[in-house]
Amino acid sequence: MYSDEILLQTEKPARYIGNEINMVKKDISGKIRFGFCFPDIYEVGMSCLGLQILYFLLNRREDTYCERFFAPWGDMETLLRENGLFLESLETGTSAGDFDILGFTLQYEMSYTNVLNMLDLAGIPILSTLRGEDSPIVCAGGICTLNPEPLADIFDFFYIGEAEENLDKILDAYKRRLSKSGFLREIADIDGVYVPMFYSVSYNEDGTIKEITPNAEGIKPKISRVFIEDMDKSFFPKKTLVPLVETVHNRVSVEVFRGCIRGCRFCQAGYSYRPAREKEPETLMSQAEELVASTGYDEISLVSLSTGDYTRFNELARALDERFTKDNINVSLPSLRVDAFTTELANSVQTVRKSSLTFAPEAGTLRLRRVINKNLSDEDIQNGAKLAFESGITKVKLYFMTGLPTETKEDLDGIVQTVCGIMNLTQNKHLSIGVSAACFVPKPHTPFQWEAQNTTEEFLGKHMYVKNAIPAASKRAKRAVRYTYHDCELAVIEGILARGDRRVCKGIVRAWELGARFDGWNDIFRYSLWKQAFEETGLDLAFYTSRVRDVSEILPWEHIDCGVSKEFFIRERERAYRNEQTPNCRENCSACGIGCR
Repeated sequence: MYSDEILLQTEKPARYIGNEINMVKKDISGKIRFGFCFPDIYEVGMSCLGLQILYFLLNRREDTYCERFFAPWGDMETLLRENGLFLESLETGTSAGDFDILGFTLQYEMSYTNVLNMLDLAGIPILSTLRGEDSPIVCAGGICTLNPEPLADIFDFFYIGEAEENLDKILDAYKRRLSKSGFLREIADIDGVYVPMFYSVSYNEDGTIKEITPNAEGIKPKISRVFIEDMDKSFFPKKTLVPLVETVHNRVSVEVFRGCIRGCRFCQAGYSYRPAREKEPETLMSQAEELVASTGYDEISLVSLSTGDYTRFNELARALDERFTKDNINVSLPSLRVDAFTTELANSVQTVRKSSLTFAPEAGTLRLRRVINKNLSDEDIQNGAKLAFESGITKVKLYFMTGLPTETKEDLDGIVQTVCGIMNLTQNKHLSIGVSAACFVPKPHTPFQWEAQNTTEEFLGKHMYVKNAIPAASKRAKRAVRYTYHDCELAVIEGILARGDRRVCKGIVRAWELGARFDGWNDIFRYSLWKQAFEETGLDLAFYTSRVRDVSEILPWEHIDCGVSKEFFIRERERAYRNEQTPNCRENCSACGIGCR
């Protein structure tokens, strides 16, 4: 364990000491040592429901001990390097290099340099080809593995899909292994496992991919994402770790369902977590009871991609209110579709502590919402916001995107009109509207995966136009509305990493060597380092961002099957350009290929 002398020189020593409520303690002898690595700081990682599920999923095995690693903040990194110390686990203070398997969760492309930094701080070679038999197996899961190619030279294998399905098979195989290569060859036959060393990539003269092919006998040409079918029977922890310091989310998280029925054309998660699979209200009530009892939290968050689409939401909300309101336990709602905010939902909000609500119109005009398949009318937005205000809500957050395909100046003006229209629904002097505008980043396995991304200059021009137009449209907006937008340069680098191929890896490594860390943090991200890294490694930023791909082009993730067919994505792209909506999955099956009918 790190000494007090080291810890007391850090900003927050509690990030590195463990000993939280419900932390698992085991005898390490004879165990598979699995290090769960979250490539961001403790406060962010401990708020991740996936971490909590996997931590207890792995530790339920008698033969496995899962321990945690988080990316050390800059002060701790400096201390580790100056004192010749290695990255240590929170549970036992064991160096990461002494583990059998290190598993990283890749939730966001801008965490990639933190992955490299954590490996280096563990004394582990960054490139998989430089790691010998004595090095840990280094693997990754999470949504970013839907395009694993930018990190193909780093990881020994990727797990694509939901861990509850096949993770046990991987650990069982590890117990049988005679060599690292033998282990990797064995698990390559497991659904959802991608071992990059068994695939070769060739390129055309114009830089596009010629083909991606297996280079070993018996290796499958495509890797299919795996998912669990019955959420009621799937593993869910009866207790969660309770941090000793304040984290991003200090509350119980109950997963209502996985997947999404909507089909917003920009949303990678909406397609890659298909099909939608709900839990029964009785299951959710039982899980909420167990988690509250084992943690002492006074807030329950209902988690999913679109909680308002839960078919028995009103029944669940009433049951939760009846059970927990008397104990002053709050039930909080995540971002909602504004058309899903019903009178019953408004009434349920009134029974708990007043909080803010988050709506995501995404686009300012009905035309552009049809393009992205966000099937919201102006009336839907007005009615949902009005109900929220009538229920006593005074703080509303609105999410929009700029740079969407076919966007025009009229769509930017529509953002202004939408915000001011919502503001004018109430005269409450305490009204606060937070408008957050993201930069559209085309993502793999979506109908917009072929689209060009706006340049930094284009993004910035659009954001400044909207930011200045809102207070100009209404004097009241100067006080009530706060407009923020995402870092435009950061969005461009995110776009490169999201749709990059194997050649991008050398740019990521060089950016890390130049000092890139915590790139998802606006106040730390340095675009100049990334620009220099790409120039030095001969990578063209525009090739990966601001060009339109032909649908016949072989994409870097062509060998990764998310379950939704390429033909469906092409049809959806064509419908987008015709301003045509696609009904949600409950209204009419659109034959996306997932096979849930």
